[in-house]
Amino acid sequence: MSETPASGASYAAAGVDIDAGDRAVELMKEWVKKTRRPEVLGGLGGFAGLFDASALKRFERPLLASATDGVGTKVDIARRLGVYDTIGHDLVAMVMDDIVVCGAEPLFMTDYICVGKVHPERVAAIVKGIAEGCVLAGCALVGGETAEHPGLLGPDDFDVAGAGTGVVEADRLLGADRIRTGDAVIAMAASGLHSNGYSLVRHVLLDQAGLALETRIEELGRTLGEELLVPTKIYSLDCLALTRTTDVHAFSHITGGGLAANLARVIPDGLHAIVDRSTWTPAPIFDLVGKTGRVERLELEKTLNMGVGMIAIVPEDSADVALATLADRGVESWIAGEITERGDHTTGAELIGDHA
Repeated sequence: MSETPASGASYAAAGVDIDAGDRAVELMKEWVKKTRRPEVLGGLGGFAGLFDASALKRFERPLLASATDGVGTKVDIARRLGVYDTIGHDLVAMVMDDIVVCGAEPLFMTDYICVGKVHPERVAAIVKGIAEGCVLAGCALVGGETAEHPGLLGPDDFDVAGAGTGVVEADRLLGADRIRTGDAVIAMAASGLHSNGYSLVRHVLLDQAGLALETRIEELGRTLGEELLVPTKIYSLDCLALTRTTDVHAFSHITGGGLAANLARVIPDGLHAIVDRSTWTPAPIFDLVGKTGRVERLELEKTLNMGVGMIAIVPEDSADVALATLADRGVESWIAGEITERGDHTTGAELIGDHA
């Protein structure tokens, strides 16, 4: 029989550093405070985030909208470069830009950060990015969880996920039932790759072509790593501004699946969305991925956003006002297509023509 060890096992010896976790919480508090809305009760550190639902009394019939998402393998680029304060923008965009699609105002969000080892400054930098994203989306960051998983993740590995809630008046709910023949399809420019298709991008540019993230790519005007870490555009407040100035019928957030597939999700039976590629030129990063990996156009278009991050569908006579509203907010936008009757052999949405 073996002798009893002089000292017993401990959580720290198993790889979980509670003190480091506490330090991370202290570092992130100032950033979370910047996202505070008047409806938020209490502070960081409680078991649950509290939001005063009496604020919803201003609605006749409030509908709550919720969404959850992550950032995918883009976190691997952040890890390789040691840049942790932008990935949070991506997380907020992926969650809150889904919520605003139905016309909902973002209210609050929670996050989940899973790490192999808690490095307090790194965790705080991630939360800083999430908090900054929440400010851009107009929502509060009411809580979250940082989990340390030694043995499952490497010391520098991490992943992020989040969930959000918004609210919309029932009779202001946007969607397929509002869309009519002749409506204009307005495209809003993406800031870059956003947060989808990185498994393909990494495979083509890093694994196959062997490019280093530190390599400066002339056509991009910066290093490859800088390009791949450009944060996802957060459109939430821009979309809400459109609903106040124009009769928006629907939005579509262009994420995994590409432009045609995501647009088709909001097109009703009997109607068809036509988007003309000649109305815009995708940023050089899309051409770089396509040519380097000899990726067929249809494969690119069903994997990447190709330069369009959000679509608004509005009545034709409201298109000019919509474009002016977005321009005033610094959002590049253009009329990319229209809604037509669906033919016998058409689907919900299709891309036509070639890029400008």
